[in-house]
Amino acid sequence: MKIAILGAGALGCAIGATLTEGGHDTWLIDRSPAHVDAMRTRGLRVDDARGTRHVRVSATTAPAEVGEAEVVIVLVKSFHTDAAIRGALSLVGPQTVVLSLQNGLGHEDILADVVGRERVLAGKTYVGGVLRGAGHIESGVAGKHTIIGELDGRATQRVQHIANAFSSAGLETQVSDNIVGTMWDKLLVNVATGALTGITSLTYGQLYDEPLLKAASLAAVSEAIAAAQAAGVTLSMSEPEQAWRLAAEGLPAAFKTSMLQSLERGSVTEIDFINGSVVRWGARHGVPTPVNATLVACIKGLERAMADRQKAEAGA
Repeated sequence: MKIAILGAGALGCAIGATLTEGGHDTWLIDRSPAHVDAMRTRGLRVDDARGTRHVRVSATTAPAEVGEAEVVIVLVKSFHTDAAIRGALSLVGPQTVVLSLQNGLGHEDILADVVGRERVLAGKTYVGGVLRGAGHIESGVAGKHTIIGELDGRATQRVQHIANAFSSAGLETQVSDNIVGTMWDKLLVNVATGALTGITSLTYGQLYDEPLLKAASLAAVSEAIAAAQAAGVTLSMSEPEQAWRLAAEGLPAAFKTSMLQSLERGSVTEIDFINGSVVRWGARHGVPTPVNATLVACIKGLERAMADRQKAEAGA
């Protein structure tokens, strides 16, 4: 299967390396010339439970170099979704399926506006990844599952074919007939740890060693569960503790969330699509979300301080 991964950061590379090693014609597309050049020159260095290895991957900064793909996996940052897919329409042929595995809610609607709703699949993955440098990632694929589905919940041949292809390559993938509920399940996991680690700069090991932060996490997840239930979403978990445990399952103590990684790189975060989604859905359905609103405000404050610092340094 020919697969294009739009957004080859830590997660995109972890998935791309797995699919490449599984025999698929997989292309990693990223905006960073240094990252792409490193992968082209030395291969992608992957550190995981099996040790360290270099995977020979196909990488480019130019989607036009790839041609049409059977599946386009979208893994760009949420706020880049519209621009990224519009700049990669050369990947989309008559039979191409576009699959979002991004964190948060709302990406499928953005993609559907560009390529048509009939082409779009939704999904969530619990695979982890940390970008250690250009062409170098720490990967957590073993034991982590990915869930995909049609937006209307139908069990179609195309979605099952993709799931089978991914699973046979080592990316354990299941089909869901409740993909909206699946997306909310993953959102709960992101709500449990992302903003808290971004604010505190703590790794998972440090976060899970602090009872006060666990209490804050459970409060945020509880609000998200209430908002989802008020919206009629069917979740696989009903207790905040389940999301808290699932978030760290199989990941090393040194693991950093994508939100913390973004802030450390000096980049804005996906807070609007994660805790911000909880606030919006809560407002829509009459569910108070003060903890999530506070977490959003704190991350926005960090982003503001970061932007001001960058502006000052640029003017120096």
